[in-house]
Amino acid sequence: MAATSILIIDDDPEFVELTKAILETQQYDVSCAYDAHEGFTKLEERISDVILLDIMMGKGAEGFIFARKIRKDHRFAKIPILMVTSMREQTGFDFPGEPIHPKFLPVDEYIEKPFEPQVLFEKIERQLAKRNAG
Repeated sequence: MAATSILIIDDDPEFVELTKAILETQQYDVSCAYDAHEGFTKLEERISDVILLDIMMGKGAEGFIFARKIRKDHRFAKIPILMVTSMREQTGFDFPGEPIHPKFLPVDEYIEKPFEPQVLFEKIERQLAKRNAG
């Protein structure tokens, strides 16, 4: 069976490299993109099983725009998106406990930077299980 493929899209090279190294300890097949445009190109080359997506990239909330774009594309609409954020650290604001409306921010789950590797693994596996059950 092929390894689970994960695409990390984040404009912070240190975060990307560290997260890639962490994921590879669990035998995930990891590819990386440093902005939304590169992320979309990588998806077109090879569809990933899970996307780790930063909210704030480039000139603003590129992650929001990217998530909306791929949810409208039938080729990618079912890929679980794990939104990675340091929003609380940067702004003091927190995501509410209840899910954000899927039309506003169409992602499957959130994880706050910095995170423990085990939490990341659990969230990825939960999304894969949901996708495979559906």
